[in-house]
Amino acid sequence: MSVDTLRGTVASLMGRARDDLAELVSFRSVANADVEPPEECAKAAEWVIDAFSDAGLGDMTASPTPDGSQAVHGYAPGPPGSPTVLLYCHYDVQPPLGADVWRTPIWELTEVDGRWHGRGTADCKGNIVMHLTALRALREENGGFPCSIKLIAEGSEEQGTGGLEAFVPENAELLRADAILVCDTGNFAVGVPTLTTTLRGMTSVDIRLHALSSAMHSGMFGGPAPDPVLGLIQLLATLHDEHGNTTVDGLDATQKWTGVDYPAEQFRVDANVLDGVSLMGDGTVADLLWARPSATVLGIDIPSVASSSAAVQASASARVSLRLPPGVTGAAAQDALVDHLRSRVPWRMHCEIERVAVGDPFVGTLSGPAFEAMKSAMEDAFKHPMTTEGQGGSIPLCNVFAETFPAAEIMLLGVEEPKCLIHAPNESVDPGEIEKTALAEALFLSRYAASRGQ
Repeated sequence: MSVDTLRGTVASLMGRARDDLAELVSFRSVANADVEPPEECAKAAEWVIDAFSDAGLGDMTASPTPDGSQAVHGYAPGPPGSPTVLLYCHYDVQPPLGADVWRTPIWELTEVDGRWHGRGTADCKGNIVMHLTALRALREENGGFPCSIKLIAEGSEEQGTGGLEAFVPENAELLRADAILVCDTGNFAVGVPTLTTTLRGMTSVDIRLHALSSAMHSGMFGGPAPDPVLGLIQLLATLHDEHGNTTVDGLDATQKWTGVDYPAEQFRVDANVLDGVSLMGDGTVADLLWARPSATVLGIDIPSVASSSAAVQASASARVSLRLPPGVTGAAAQDALVDHLRSRVPWRMHCEIERVAVGDPFVGTLSGPAFEAMKSAMEDAFKHPMTTEGQGGSIPLCNVFAETFPAAEIMLLGVEEPKCLIHAPNESVDPGEIEKTALAEALFLSRYAASRGQ
């Protein structure tokens, strides 16, 4: 089977891929009953079962997970002795986040300037359709699969409630594989084949400063009265230096990124930075984004301007988040953050710190037979050299996969790229990314099996 032949087969399936994605997008599968009815996720799960059954996987079913979501899974055995590849995706989506700012119908696939718009088109229903297209192409060309295929489709990934993270260790034999494709990322740019090789870890804490038993009139008491709002501002300012570099005691902030470069001007566009506003930190964008820790103030509880009065507040609080590169655990970074904050509380104010969340960084496969097969497959599919990037977001499931299946090669890829606007209004996907990534996956499955003697 030649690359050109398989490329033609994948291309011929893109009409069906569009129809598939249109059906999937129509399900309002937000895994939050306060936003959308649970029946919408149930309908999406049933659609995934039917679609992958039709594509050749057997034993397709949905199993409950501890957070109440449904994990959809199935299996197709390959030739005797062939390796097993686990394909991951998720069928739940982010909420629309404001119907008034969508330029197309949220739950209806709409083509605009060659891109397919709608919630979930990229994250992650586009990856579901990509898997289906790759599997259908292999069956059409070969009558079957060159290796054993397993599927796991998650139903609550966007909520971060850990349903599948708990399900995986308890069902290790059901999901055990030699290689795992986590298809919930994507390319650095349209047409540039990219493996995501690192994921930031994260930790967050809530800090509250108390200084008075009640708010007091600022005219009568302001000046000597210790001001928790001002104290909080001073404290939070110690998390960065004058250039914007993160400066948490005990955390190295000098690392360098060795993968793809992220041009500053491109980052400014992708991050919607206003004209004339400088970027933070010393070093390249890639260094700051993927190789170093970064501190962010996520929220502050003080009176709003509209509801403020002439008073020194009794207390003030904030939530602080740290994103972490490989090389430091989430627990160690959280300890460092807590110690840093406690040591800098001004005017001996009372300080409460609550530990909110913690997650470790992840490093994906950088060598091995699956990695080499994927590299050649992506380069042939896209006709472009493969590169690597990090990702700022955390995917705790990757660490669970690594801990449960330590011998497996784990690679992150997918159809998402910066123009997709995932997690934002006006999400879209480039159908060419679905087509080329499906071709890459089909080539990978064939070449990986061949590298293992099949």
